Amino acid sequence: MVKINGEMLDKNGKSVSEVLSEMGISGQRVAVELNEEIVPKAKYDETILKDGDSVEVVRFVGGG
Repeated sequence: MVKINGEMLDKNGKSVSEVLSEMGISGQRVAVELNEEIVPKAKYDETILKDGDSVEVVRFVGGG
């Protein structure tokens, strides 16, 4: 199980890109933190999640 934004989900073995796509937020402006380290966008496809990982996904929104 992988903790994503505080929720335990079965995403073991999936890439960051796959998880973002499943969440419906691929292509949007986001920042991804894996185990308290920022994941560069260029590494989303090759970064594979494993049991016990903690992921935070932050979406950027405009406004004022």
